[in-house]
Amino acid sequence: MSSSLIQIRVDTSAKNLASQICEAMGLDLQTYLRMCIAKLNQEMKIPFDTALDEKTIVGIKATIALDNAAARAREYGYADMTLDEINEEIAAARREADARKEVETKTEPDAEKDT
Repeated sequence: MSSSLIQIRVDTSAKNLASQICEAMGLDLQTYLRMCIAKLNQEMKIPFDTALDEKTIVGIKATIALDNAAARAREYGYADMTLDEINEEIAAARREADARKEVETKTEPDAEKDT
């Protein structure tokens, strides 16, 4: 039996997500695509009805979110921060937000005095 090469272009994030879904089902992406073609030829229709459990879906989405966060951290130069530095950034942002709330609360007119 001879083989033919098929090449397709897809968005990198779509390919990565598809690969993770296939891996969660115990397949690689190439095997899945071969299965699709074989079933399409056998049944002359789109034949698949499969799904992952919710826990696996949440795990895949979390992985994607972490990958996106890591890419942003690299983009903004924060990729090499230690956990202590990250926690200090968070604490500083919280202090800043609390200070803004305190200023807003002090400058708001008292609703009871208006009556």
